Amino acid sequence: MNELTGAQKGRVAIRTFKTIADSLILRGNYKPSGRTGQTLERALREISPEIYGSMNDPRSVELSGLEYVLDRLPKGIENCNRIILTAQEDLDHTTFEKIEPLKRRRISYKMNQHEICFVITRGVSEVYDLLTHLTFLNIESEKIYNRSHEEGNELSSVWKKLCEAVELDTEPAEKELDHLLWSTSILLGTTYQETRKIYENIEKNKREFNSNNGFFKLIAGLGKRVKQSKQYDEDALTIIFTPTFTDMVGHHVVSRNWANQVKQKLYDLNYHKRPIHIISANMHSVKNTLYAYAAQGNKLKSKSETSNLYQFISETKDSTDQITKIANQNGFTEIKDETGANINYQIIDSHALSKVTFHPSLNLDFNPENKDNPVILVMDYAFGAQAFELMDELLKPELNQEKLFPQNIVSISIVGKAGILPGEKGDIILATAHVIEGTANNYIVNNNLGKDDFDGSIDVYEGPIVTVLGTSLQNKDVLEKFQTTSWKAVGLEMEGGHYQRAISAAMIKNHISKDIKIRYAYYASDNPLKSGQTLASGSMGKEGIKPTYMITKLVLEKIISE
Repeated sequence: MNELTGAQKGRVAIRTFKTIADSLILRGNYKPSGRTGQTLERALREISPEIYGSMNDPRSVELSGLEYVLDRLPKGIENCNRIILTAQEDLDHTTFEKIEPLKRRRISYKMNQHEICFVITRGVSEVYDLLTHLTFLNIESEKIYNRSHEEGNELSSVWKKLCEAVELDTEPAEKELDHLLWSTSILLGTTYQETRKIYENIEKNKREFNSNNGFFKLIAGLGKRVKQSKQYDEDALTIIFTPTFTDMVGHHVVSRNWANQVKQKLYDLNYHKRPIHIISANMHSVKNTLYAYAAQGNKLKSKSETSNLYQFISETKDSTDQITKIANQNGFTEIKDETGANINYQIIDSHALSKVTFHPSLNLDFNPENKDNPVILVMDYAFGAQAFELMDELLKPELNQEKLFPQNIVSISIVGKAGILPGEKGDIILATAHVIEGTANNYIVNNNLGKDDFDGSIDVYEGPIVTVLGTSLQNKDVLEKFQTTSWKAVGLEMEGGHYQRAISAAMIKNHISKDIKIRYAYYASDNPLKSGQTLASGSMGKEGIKPTYMITKLVLEKIISE
């Protein structure tokens, strides 16, 4: 019998993880230390996500992966042995502490020191994301516990030293800190420099954002939680899915409320009969491209500071209030989401843009006499499969399931970030198709953007893009297979295939025209196949400005030219 290839094993592991995760939602609860939890762990180990580094090495704790995960989980998670996943709950007016992680838009509530409740409003992708992070966290916690003991099951001296420092709860002097970091690096099986770097990153986030309890408390808390669970079975980590959450999965409840809120706003502003262009993007690039020059252009000292759009944008990063003020006076409306979808949105009346002074490099020409100047609807990034629910509900020609609400949607543009396979961070990726990993769903895209639309100053890659199950469910062998075989995939992300599924369905149902302009363009935020360019290596910072704004500029010029 032929042995499975690495790509085949990875594909089976991804499918196994998804199948088990889906079954757990229906079952209602599980323990990571139980049989099902161990199967989930084995699947994650087989996937071996690049972002989780040395997860499969029992000799050392994966610190970069730990930092990545802790930035996306609520403060105090290291002490919790009971984690609840529920649907939308009205907990805002209770005494429970509301917590939002530093780098993930998800809401949770601290019920007590050992119990936390996640309010899941973004669909199954959020569940997969949470379960991968919690499974990884449990793997690393077990390592810490195992390494805290010496032969004969005696507690190690380095573990005792760490616990003593945590009990003191004082800021150590530099010399004491060096000794503590050195002994902690021995405990974790990592180098001193690696330990110091992660310590500084975590402590910086603690000081600036109060997003964690500090490096030493995190490590000690994870080890102690495992120790407690081994002593008392009732204290074993347990993850619970409430019946209300199970009942809401797949029913678009939150997304429908969000879409109704958007349509109601368009109706109230009397924009619903105008040509509408939808852009899925961040909440600053369209606003800055259209309004930043009018707000700041005359305040910069020299022409050299304003002539280059991308340099100009980087110079105005601290001028958000002034830009927003000008925008609000010239057709711009921003609405903060109140439905739980965590998707804010902006509405721009291009009729009012005829009075705005644009950056010289922007080729935008408005006719103030044209009453049919388009309306631009900018919606924040969706998360995974949530993209299908949001777009599916938004494109329905109805309001609150009863009022007929015909919409003249002319174009849909997805301006996002993605992992790249053949190129480098900072390159641009254009989709010619979306391949949803683990399913038979593949969608050809007639992309209104092409390589020739760009000026050649940044490398542009065109080809199929893989819609992956989760950021932390990427297998290197599977991705290499997608790139090197006849798929010739150029990138990966989590939303494109789900958006296109909704768009294709809307065309079939005649909710939108088959002649609608579709655009998918991404800047490469990482390369999961290249060491040092994965998501765990950190965000791009200023390097991401040029590709993001180059795409935004081009999309806006195409919208206005139509």
